[in-house]
Amino acid sequence: MCGIAGGMTKACFQPEDKILLDLQTALRHRGPDGQGLHRSGKVGLVHTRLAIIDPQNGIQPFVSSEGVSLVANGEIYNDLEIRRDLPDSAYVTGSDNESILHLYLRYSTDFAKHLHGMYAVALYDPRDECLILARDPFGIKPLYVAETHDGLWFSSEPHALVAAGVVAPVIYEQARDELFALQFSASPKTAFRGIRRVEPGETLIVREGRIVDRIRLDPLSHDSQTQASRTTTFETLWMDSVTSHRRSDVPYGVFLSGGVDSAAVMAAMARLEDRPVIAYTAGFSGDPVHDEREHAATVAKATGADHRTIEISSDDFWTHLPVIAACMDDPVADYAIVPTYLLAKAAAQEVKVILTGEGGDEVFAGYGRYRASCRPWPFRKAPWSRHVLAGTGVLRQIPTNWRQTLDASEEQAKSEPWTRLQKAQALDIRHWLPQDLLTKVDRCLMAHGLEGRVPFLDRRLASFGFNLTDRDKVTGRLGKQTVRQWLAETLPEAQPFSRKRGFSVPVGPWLEQQGGRLASLVSQQTGVVDCCHPDVVQSLFRSINSKTAFPAWVLLFYALWHQSHILGLDHSGSAFDVLAQN
Repeated sequence: MCGIAGGMTKACFQPEDKILLDLQTALRHRGPDGQGLHRSGKVGLVHTRLAIIDPQNGIQPFVSSEGVSLVANGEIYNDLEIRRDLPDSAYVTGSDNESILHLYLRYSTDFAKHLHGMYAVALYDPRDECLILARDPFGIKPLYVAETHDGLWFSSEPHALVAAGVVAPVIYEQARDELFALQFSASPKTAFRGIRRVEPGETLIVREGRIVDRIRLDPLSHDSQTQASRTTTFETLWMDSVTSHRRSDVPYGVFLSGGVDSAAVMAAMARLEDRPVIAYTAGFSGDPVHDEREHAATVAKATGADHRTIEISSDDFWTHLPVIAACMDDPVADYAIVPTYLLAKAAAQEVKVILTGEGGDEVFAGYGRYRASCRPWPFRKAPWSRHVLAGTGVLRQIPTNWRQTLDASEEQAKSEPWTRLQKAQALDIRHWLPQDLLTKVDRCLMAHGLEGRVPFLDRRLASFGFNLTDRDKVTGRLGKQTVRQWLAETLPEAQPFSRKRGFSVPVGPWLEQQGGRLASLVSQQTGVVDCCHPDVVQSLFRSINSKTAFPAWVLLFYALWHQSHILGLDHSGSAFDVLAQN
C-alpha cells in the first residue's frame, strides 16, 4: 500500500521539481518505508512506499527495458498466477505490483482486465508519449485527477494536489450539498473545485496533458447462478478470497465487530492460520448504545484469536475528532470514522495489514433499505430518498439537485435485467461503497501507515453474491442469508441468524452533552455561515435529540473539515479549541 502522484504537462517541459516533491511530501504518511521519483519526457511520477510484499526490494517507480515506467498503490492478489502465465517476462523483484508493468507490456491498455486485487496505477509509455491511469473496479484504492491550464495532475489523495499548489482550496458547492444530504458525495467531482475522482474501474488515457479516452471495467459479471449448492460455492469462493488476501510478508490482523461480515472473515482466517490471529474490537462502555465487545469476545474465543479491545470515550472523541476530519480529505460524515481511526491507531503498533468486512452488506444484501426498496407499491421506499438536513431549517436553501447523480444511476439501471433488490445493491456498489465505506477505511488506516484489505470485494465472490436469487439473499427481516448459513455451519458461536443491530457509535449522546457549548462555535464557522442560517444552527445544537443528532453531527464534521482543508487552519487540539480559531 502506497501513495502515488505525478503529472503530465502540455508544453515540452517536465513537471516542476517543487510540485513533484510537494506531492511526495503530502503523501508520506501513506508510505513511510521509502520513496521514489521518476521523470520522462513531459511526465513526472512520485511514489511513497508502505512495504508489504518483498520489503527489501520492490522500490518504485518500476522502469522496463523499453522505458515504460510504473507507480502503483495496492495489492495484486493473483500476482503468482500472472508470473506463471508470463514465463518470458523479465521480473526483477518479488513485488506484486511489478506484475502490472508486465501485463501492460503484454496487453497494452487492456492490462486491468487481467488483474485481481485493489489498485490505483499510473503508467507512462514514452514510445507513444501516453500516460495511463487506472483504478480497481470497486474503487477500493483512491485516485484523483486535476486538469489545469498546464496539464493533468494526479494523486492518491486530493489534499496533496492542494498542498502542491496544483489546485486552490475552493469548495465545490455541488459536492458539499451532496455531503449534507447523503453524508458523502456521490458525483465524481470532489468537494475541492477542480479535483475529481478517477471512477471505479476506469482506465484513463492521457496525451499532451489531457484525457483523450476512458475505458470502463465493470466490477460484476451478471450471470445467472447454476450452482447446485450455494453454501458450498460460497465457501469455495470465500476461502479462495481470504487465502489470497492473506498474502503478506509483514504481520496482519482483523477488525472484529459483533457483525456477520467480520465474523466470517475471522472464521476463515482461523481455519487458514496455524497461529492465533490478532483481532481488534472497539467498545463504548457506559454509553447507551449496543456494545459489541462481549459478542466479539465470544467469536474471538471460539476461533482462538488473540483479541484486543479498544475502549473509546467521549474525551477520545472530542480530542481526536479534528485530526480525523483532517485525514478525511475527501469528506465522509460517517460516525464510523471515529472508531475506525482509533482502532487503526492501536493496530498500527503491532501489524501493517488489516482485513475488514466492508462489502459484505452490499454484495449479499444486508441493509434494511434493500428490503424497503422491494416492498409492494405504495409501501416501497427508494434508497437514499431523504435529505439528512431536511426538516431542520438550517440551510439557506435546500438544493433541488442533490440526488441527481443517484437519479442518473437509477435511470441507467432500468435497462439492466435486474430485480429491484439488485438495482438497490448496484446503486450502493456504484456510490455508497467507494465514496463512503472504502474512503473511510483507506484514509483512517493510511493515516497510520496501515493497509486495509476487503476480501468480500473479490470480483468472483462479489459476482456470485450479486447474482444470487433474492430469496437466497433476503428472507423475512434478515439479509445475507447465504453468508449466515455458511457461518452457522462453520462458527455457530457467531449467532449469525440473530437480528442485525448495526454498528453503533454514541455520537448523539456526546453531542447532546456538549450541545450548548457547540452552538455558538459551529454556527459561526465560515463554511457553515456560507450556506446555513446561524441562528437556526444555534437552536439545533441547543436542543439536540435523537432526531436531530445526526444533522448536528454532519454540520460539526463539515465545520472541522472546512477549517482544515479550505481555510488551512491548525487541526491540533480538541474540537472546541479548533473551532474557536474561527
